[in-house]
Amino acid sequence: MKKILQIFILIVALILIVVQYSFTLISKPYKGSIQINFKHIVGNDLLKLDSMHYKNELGQDFIISKFKYYVGKIHLTNANGKDFISKDYYLINEDEDFSKQINLSNIPNGTYTSIHFILGVDSLHNFSGAQSGALDPLNAMFWAWNTGYIFLKLEGNSSFSKSPSGVFEYHIGGYKQPTNSIRQIDLDLSSTPLIINSNTSHLNIQSDVAEVLKTPNSIDFSILSSVTDLKNAELIATNYKDMFSILSIKNEK
Repeated sequence: MKKILQIFILIVALILIVVQYSFTLISKPYKGSIQINFKHIVGNDLLKLDSMHYKNELGQDFIISKFKYYVGKIHLTNANGKDFISKDYYLINEDEDFSKQINLSNIPNGTYTSIHFILGVDSLHNFSGAQSGALDPLNAMFWAWNTGYIFLKLEGNSSFSKSPSGVFEYHIGGYKQPTNSIRQIDLDLSSTPLIINSNTSHLNIQSDVAEVLKTPNSIDFSILSSVTDLKNAELIATNYKDMFSILSIKNEK
């Protein structure tokens, strides 16, 4: 009788363990990851620093020597309207291939139909002074005189520029009115939804540098070859809001 009781207790204990494990599997949210890749172009051409000759909307020639910008507060919205949000900031730099790849993990499994992020650095991080990582002043994206970050930096040369050596430089920043150059970027994924599962999916985003110089404001190198403070910054910021588009999505099964 004692042995039967022991066997019964053992069976009950095993059943409880199985039930508890099954409940854990059911209640545990499955998560996956994505790799976001940024590809830089100028109109129909690939961006190549210091070598490729381009023309702006006004037919003015130019060469690009530097192109980098901040992306932050990335969030994905799934088909049920729920969000995954990352609070980190990333410096996307054409001169550093590794920087054009962002890896996000611990994303709840699901089908995501849009991605949102800001180009710029929010007021909280601007008020916090110099920081580390992507926001380290050593990245040469921090205005010591203004205690704030440069959101986007575009530099190069044009024969139409009246600056010394034909240089043009656009260092865009400002996080409060009347000059707020932070721009919210919203990209629709509904035509090819991003599917998150236990594998890593790939989201490829295209950034068109030509858009920085046009629509709605056509930038004339002969008139405006330099923006390195808050004056005229919003002219450029209004343009770069539209420079992003979805290139492709690869969902891993």
